[in-house]
Amino acid sequence: MDALKRAIDSDLFWSFRRSPVAVVSTIVALSLILSAVFAPLLAPYNPFDPGSLNLMNGFSAPNEPNAFTGDTFLLGTDDQGRDVLSTILYGMRVSLLVGVLAVLFALVIGVILGLTAAYVGGRTDSIIMRIADVQLTFPSIMVAMLIFGIAKGFTPIHLRDQMAIWVLIISIGLSDWVQFARVVRGAALVEKKKEYVEAAILIGRGPIAIIFKHILPNVLSPVLVIATISLALAIIAEATLSFLGVGAPPTQPSLGTLIRIGQGYLFSGEWWILLFPSMTLLLLALSVNLLGDWLRDALNPKLDD
Repeated sequence: MDALKRAIDSDLFWSFRRSPVAVVSTIVALSLILSAVFAPLLAPYNPFDPGSLNLMNGFSAPNEPNAFTGDTFLLGTDDQGRDVLSTILYGMRVSLLVGVLAVLFALVIGVILGLTAAYVGGRTDSIIMRIADVQLTFPSIMVAMLIFGIAKGFTPIHLRDQMAIWVLIISIGLSDWVQFARVVRGAALVEKKKEYVEAAILIGRGPIAIIFKHILPNVLSPVLVIATISLALAIIAEATLSFLGVGAPPTQPSLGTLIRIGQGYLFSGEWWILLFPSMTLLLLALSVNLLGDWLRDALNPKLDD
């Protein structure tokens, strides 16, 4: 209870309450995330169960009875007779899983390399930063596609569908570690010169203990901001790769896969197959990104003016 009271009385929560954009973004993001987490309970159907599909329900318009079966679907159905609402809820699970794990993977790599570069310095710092500079010259989506193609080529054919999600996570993570490393390195260089680090060295603390027990806790604020914004970018990257056909497999469609399917029927009159997954992706990415922007401003008082 004391921790909850301190959190409510904190400057961060005060800033949150005074920001309508942050409040609305949080409500929208939490609503979508919880809908995805509890998709098996909320979805009217399981779109990934072939036995529950009826092709006669294909191309049903939103909230209108099907001409053959008479069944009604709130957001309509796609070409395979899958309920669009159910596919969105289950598709968000795949998109969020890939986005969250990819950001965590990039965060771990970037933080470790950034701390190492700042603390060790010298040739180690130069090598890590030059690799980061080279990677920054290429668009992250191109790097992700390259890594995805190489990793998929080394994956046995019979395991490609099962491993596709994990290959996608690794690809996006490896294309996104640079910004974590650069920010952490800059913050760690400042912390490295402070008295508490010099005191830890004098009392004989080892480099690992100094890096992870003393410096790391003091550089987490910018890491949290970058992670929040990167989550929105990772979700968009996953959707882009899946839209291009190099992402989630057809057996585990994400929002990007659903958008790719709907795009093929846009000009034939079945607009709902594309519209609703696209709007869901837009709301999810926008709400998370706006929340990240507020968090950046709230944790950086110098930006208020």
